[in-house]
Amino acid sequence: MKVDRRSFLGLGLGAVAGAVVSPVVLKLTDDSSIWTQNWAWTPVPVDGEISYDNSVCNLCPGNCGISVRKIAGRPVKIEGLAGYPINDGGACLHGIAGLQYLYDPARIKTPLRKNGDKFEKISWAEAISLTAKKIADIRKNKAPQKLACITDKSQGSVPKLFERFLTAFGSPNLYTMPSLESNLEMTAQTLHGAGNTIGFDLENSDFVLSFGAGLIEGWGAPVSCFKANASRKERHAKLYQVEPRLSNTAANADKWIPINPGTESDLALGICAVIIKNNLFDSRNFKGGFNKFAIMIQREYGLDKVAQVCGIKPGDIEKIALLFAKAKMPVAIPGKGRGKNGQNLKEFAAVHTLNCLVGNLNKRGGAFIMPQNDYLSFPEAILDDAAETGAGQEKLAGSINDLVAKLAATDTPIVDALFVYNANPCYSFSDPKRVKEAFKKIPFVVSFSSFLDETAMEADVIFPMNTFLEGMEDVPSQAGLAKNVIGLARPVIKPVFDTKDPGDALILLAQALGGTIAKNFEWASYAQCLEEVTPDIWDALSEEGHVLVSQGAPDGTPLVDFTFLSTNPATIQADGDFELTLIPIDNMRLTGTVPAVSPFALKTVSDKVLTGTDIVVEINPVTAKGLKDCGDALLTTPVGAVKVKVNFNEGIMPGVIGMVRGLGHTFDNKFVSNKGVNVNDLIGPVIESGSGLDAAFGIKAKISKA
Repeated sequence: MKVDRRSFLGLGLGAVAGAVVSPVVLKLTDDSSIWTQNWAWTPVPVDGEISYDNSVCNLCPGNCGISVRKIAGRPVKIEGLAGYPINDGGACLHGIAGLQYLYDPARIKTPLRKNGDKFEKISWAEAISLTAKKIADIRKNKAPQKLACITDKSQGSVPKLFERFLTAFGSPNLYTMPSLESNLEMTAQTLHGAGNTIGFDLENSDFVLSFGAGLIEGWGAPVSCFKANASRKERHAKLYQVEPRLSNTAANADKWIPINPGTESDLALGICAVIIKNNLFDSRNFKGGFNKFAIMIQREYGLDKVAQVCGIKPGDIEKIALLFAKAKMPVAIPGKGRGKNGQNLKEFAAVHTLNCLVGNLNKRGGAFIMPQNDYLSFPEAILDDAAETGAGQEKLAGSINDLVAKLAATDTPIVDALFVYNANPCYSFSDPKRVKEAFKKIPFVVSFSSFLDETAMEADVIFPMNTFLEGMEDVPSQAGLAKNVIGLARPVIKPVFDTKDPGDALILLAQALGGTIAKNFEWASYAQCLEEVTPDIWDALSEEGHVLVSQGAPDGTPLVDFTFLSTNPATIQADGDFELTLIPIDNMRLTGTVPAVSPFALKTVSDKVLTGTDIVVEINPVTAKGLKDCGDALLTTPVGAVKVKVNFNEGIMPGVIGMVRGLGHTFDNKFVSNKGVNVNDLIGPVIESGSGLDAAFGIKAKISKA
């Protein structure tokens, strides 16, 4: 078999199907410390004393422990940290390439202020003063609720500091970017009550039924999933993968179950119907709504009907249901791809209901219903009259998607100022042009970012943030992990540029505003704040670098409420009238969020994904009438049209077109920008009623010869 350089790199970094990224495999990456010096913007270290610093990588929700090798005080190599509870020495290619983010051409090196169409450098004092004056005017106008904030996540001290700032200011309008973790929290709240999340004990399960979850494409904690997948054969565990494309996860599974795009919830509920019909369920902890649910799915999700909708034989559905129900430690996994964008609550709830029916909750190898991380002890907020009035009002919108829709629907600003922390909705949301247009209707936007990405480009003021190698932050585990770990990211190098930790920037801003807002931020630094708000774990956290809060099955079996599904909420359909369906593909070699992919990781992307600067789409030869393999084509959706290259692939269902996520950036970085197409540019939003989630995992499309 011929192995080209990119394939070798992918194999060496453990990015192909079934590879575990372990210290042994990482030995193959010794040359990476040399390769990363080959870009002109990466400084080459001089000879000197070798040392190692331990920290935590927060480039993705995996939050792996890392060991950073340094020469004369300069980091030169990143490896997985042996013994860390999440990854135990493993690391993905993005983590080991993390050094490149220090010197990335898109790094914001100093505070910036927009002047016309360009940014100009300003000092931190000027940035703080300008921002404080702008938002102070909002309070003077007695409308503090018109300050809104978008953060990348809800857990951890930094998001809680943004929440505290808005509370002290007088605004309830804090929004979190959609993620696998937020989707799991919403699912747990719907079926088990507020304050919970869901973890999956993949490393002990004997039957994993995955509904499109890219277990080796970046779902959840990637390295943890790699390890669980690699040990599957030794444990004699089965993996059945349900999705319309033969992904790396599907190719590595014991059985691939091709399914029509968007019908995952139908299949899950059809399997539920078989389990209930055969009396293979455990009802001891059912709280309410079960009888209505059972009647509904027997009526609406019979085998023949589900088979027709999903494109699967009735007998195969029944066989899967019986295998799952009779397994000793089965677990069903929701979340197509990485489980972030294009998801819906009905699908998550339907898949998790399988775990509830077979009674494998809080048991070894099953789904763990765990409390959300609750280790922070902030002092009670001090509120003045303006804060009491503003914070007591209803939020402007239930989700970011609702907020964007409301901004777009009016010419009168409903938000006077917006903070955006470590998020890039102007790239990662469906139809990002509409998001940019909505942002333009906000008079004042402040970006707390390390990189001048698509969203930062829309800001009026930019506060440059430290990268994960330069700053301190508590990093709680998340994203479906069946254990609760609090890690501590520590600076392994002084800030390369004039940047700060976000906590320090917020403290400075609060103190500039004065009054009760300043009283809520009386810490001298974020480091002091972090120590004071983690009193129960700080000693262990600072000494060991992490605290293992819980591991193994939680005590007790949670109650299950079937009320939500008993009403049979509508199934989300792809938008448009074209005959084909375009779906996004999550690829482990690419990132779909902040930060953008590193130059090193981009070099490992196959020519079947990106040829030069042209994106390549996958299509079954049966569908590709009039097209040539490796030829040019015009791909059209209701949202837009782009020129693409074509890759014939019999591993994708007829009628489906696949395009990778994570390309098509437009900001100033010659190594990763203007390469390929952002698939989100071709997909319009489809908002699920009730949840507010943008459930558009695909859109109707057509393709023709260019």
